[in-house]
Amino acid sequence: MPTSSSFTEARLAFGKRLRRLREDSGLSARELARRCGWHESKCSRIENGHVRVSTETIEKWARACGAEALIDELIEAARGIEGMYVEWQEMERSGLRQAQDTVRPLWDRTKRFRAYAQNLIPGPLQTPEYTRAVLAGIRERRHLPDDIEAAVAVREERQTVLNEQNKAFHIVLEEGALYRRIGSPELMTNQLGRLIQISVLPHVRLGIIPRDADRSRMPPVEDFWIFDDRQVNVELVSAYLTVKQTHEIKLYTGDFRRLSDLAEHGGPVFALIASAINSYS
Repeated sequence: MPTSSSFTEARLAFGKRLRRLREDSGLSARELARRCGWHESKCSRIENGHVRVSTETIEKWARACGAEALIDELIEAARGIEGMYVEWQEMERSGLRQAQDTVRPLWDRTKRFRAYAQNLIPGPLQTPEYTRAVLAGIRERRHLPDDIEAAVAVREERQTVLNEQNKAFHIVLEEGALYRRIGSPELMTNQLGRLIQISVLPHVRLGIIPRDADRSRMPPVEDFWIFDDRQVNVELVSAYLTVKQTHEIKLYTGDFRRLSDLAEHGGPVFALIASAINSYS
């Protein structure tokens, strides 16, 4: 399952593409650097995916290789790679509400949602109290402005998508997420009760992977969302990873299918949630 390595691998693949362009033109790294007015080490860093490649750099590289016709294509590819990785600091610069608002257009246009979570109950399934507790922890760890109530309100508003007839949700949780305490036992009991309410909605399919499931072929992975078959978002500790490359999206959809196969659906889900509720009494 690709994680933050997706970004690194995409940069490396782009660097290899530029290396092939240089080699196909018959230029050594030293000669290309001379033509572009760079130190030779810059070529090495670019070809090994160690640095961001600017539009100006791409233009100079392509012209030095006699490949002006490829400039627009290369620039578009580079922009797509850099857009994959957005640091939380950038998203949350003005507070937590900004981060919630940022994803609204994506949610509005998506029809089929698939999500996997091993750590926390996903946002659309959260009670306001659970959301508030999660965001309070994030605000404290990242030293952000205190706009938690505004962020909670935005997330509550976004939860209305669960009732939209033209949208479908399939969400798979690890059973451990039911026992990962966020706040008081009462808060957790109410949160798990909400899971039961949501699981019977006509457009929502909830699966839970039992803790004793055989994970030899499909271990737990990072929490992620799949939006239609166009985009995957992964929440990392330091950043928000967006995956749009077709071959990588297929990796996520394949792993989601395997995770779903491990999960209980329907009646057994209620038993798993009930057991977790009893643990908080």
